[in-house]
This record gives sequence, structure tokens and C-alpha cells, in this order.
Amino acid sequence: MIGVFDSGVGGLTILRAIRERLPGVPTIYLGDTARVPYGTKSPEVVIRYTRNNARFLLSHGISLLVVACNTATAHALPTLQKELNVPVVGVVEPGARAAAAKSRSGRIGVIGTAGTIASGAYQRALQAARPGCELHALACPLFVPLAEEGWLEGEVPTAIAEHYLGQLRGRIDALVLGCTHYPLLAPTVARVLGEGVALVDSAEATAAAVEDALPPTRAGGTSHRYFVTDVPVRFAEVAARFLGHAPETVEQIDI
Repeated sequence: MIGVFDSGVGGLTILRAIRERLPGVPTIYLGDTARVPYGTKSPEVVIRYTRNNARFLLSHGISLLVVACNTATAHALPTLQKELNVPVVGVVEPGARAAAAKSRSGRIGVIGTAGTIASGAYQRALQAARPGCELHALACPLFVPLAEEGWLEGEVPTAIAEHYLGQLRGRIDALVLGCTHYPLLAPTVARVLGEGVALVDSAEATAAAVEDALPPTRAGGTSHRYFVTDVPVRFAEVAARFLGHAPETVEQIDI
């Protein structure tokens, strides 16, 4: 069983890619909706929340853990990899490797929450994947509420994308969507940046990394469970936009 957690609904884009790549493997998803967002919190708090999430998923017998939150990956992945006895996969390094491969010129942008960008995790991973590349890192915090409200096209998201990304036009040829919410805004982002910029969603690259790291598992059905730490009504309403369909059942828990 694969365990996946995020601070909210965004990690469902990662879960969707994993389930498409590994359709025969059961999954369990935890959205820490009572404490979302992580992107504005300190590294110490993010690490504490992440440990709680991992402990809950481990109690369900998972054989691999996916940290589907970019901020949690940036701050807590090394801690989890050191402390846990199952493989732990984050979203930063797979996305960085994909961007490094897609960029023709080595001029790469990365956008994410304030916490992810301030951590420098993507910047370090991109430099490791493509030494000497020219990086442009920007926080785009308003993209998260736009995605959750379904404001994906039109005047408002276009104006916000222009405000954030206009300065990158003509300066990059690849952009990492360094937050799991951002792929929903990809068409608007692409129009603002113009042709010739490859948008990199880390979901596919993360799913490939999960496949490589997953230990051999016994056949055990294909059950998929969803848990949240706040009342599930809002999660269920928004989840369909990220997952592609409404989750069957969402359970509320206290961790």
C-alpha cells in the first residue's frame, strides 16, 4: 500500500498520477486540512506536522510514503528518510530532474509557495541536476486559492499570472510548477509566458520515482481510502478538480 499526504487537496494530483501508473496498488491519502496551508509556516512546525501525518499513515501498514506537499518535502523530507523504515519519496527532486532535462538553454524558472521558495530546495535540486543553470524562483501564493475556488481561466487568474510571471517572459524556457495546485492553472500560465516555455508538473516524475522505489508487494485488492483532519465536506467538493472524479468516501480523523 502507498501512503500519500499533503496539507490539503493539492496532493491529489500526485495521487492521480500514481494510480494511473500503478493501477493495481492500493493507496491511502491524508489531507491535513485542519492545518492547511503549510507554505506560510516555519520549518519547525512543518516538520512536526509531517511527522504526525507519517505516523498516521504508517499505522495503516503502508510500504512506501509519498510527501506530496512541496513545502513538506522542502523542509521535512531528509528527516523522514532518516527516521522511517519505509521508502519516502518527495516531489522536489523528481520535478527538478524533469525540468533540467526539458530545458534547452539552462534558463529555468520555479514557482511555489512562499515556504517552498524560501527553503531553496528546488534551487539546490536544479543546480544538482543541471550545474550552472540560470534559475528564477518566484512565490505565487494567490495561485492556491484560485485553484481551490475553480478560478482557472478568465480575467482574474490571467491578471494575477501576469503580475507574478510577466517578469519571466523571454527569460526562461522551462518552468517548474512547484506546488501541487498549480497544474490546474497551467493553461493560463502557458498563455502568459508565451510559446517556447515547457511547463513541468512534478506529478508524472514523482509517480515514476514511486514505481522505482516501491518494494515488492503482495496482491491485496485496489482499495483507495481518503482521510482529512477537518470536516470533509469542503475537501469532497474540491477534490474532484484535482483527482478527476469525486472520492468515494472521505473520513475525518484527529492526529
